[in-house]
Amino acid sequence: MLLALVPARAQELKKLSLDDTSTLGLSVQADAAVKVEGKASLRITTARPTTVCLGEVTGLDVDDVRLVFKAKVKTELEGGAFLEMWVTVGAGEFFSKGLDNQAAGKSDWKNIQAMFLLKKGEKAEKVTLNVVVNGKGTVWVDDVVLSREPPK
Repeated sequence: MLLALVPARAQELKKLSLDDTSTLGLSVQADAAVKVEGKASLRITTARPTTVCLGEVTGLDVDDVRLVFKAKVKTELEGGAFLEMWVTVGAGEFFSKGLDNQAAGKSDWKNIQAMFLLKKGEKAEKVTLNVVVNGKGTVWVDDVVLSREPPK
């Protein structure tokens, strides 16, 4: 018995129009009125869970350390917000999430953090710093710092 192979055809499920950015349900902008330090904070307003990249750090020449990503956040959320760090080491990419240290609901400025341990001989080629909003509402982020501490 011979079976005829018929190539599968792609079926479009949904087309997203980006002609109007209000359909994204996301606004990211500087807020000079609500801040901890400097001239402004970053205000993220979202209608659904989202991840916002705050920046990337390259050229780190460290190993056998604990990388600590800290920020101050203020929230008016139905849900929570936490920090996330993606670390490229060699050919691999690894992450750390500050799930045990997040801000939720309506909160004033709070220090939150995420940590990543680099063993001896492991060099971070790139570190990507994100804030993850797990819900809807507004999050302000300010005073973002990546530091190194001795491993524990």
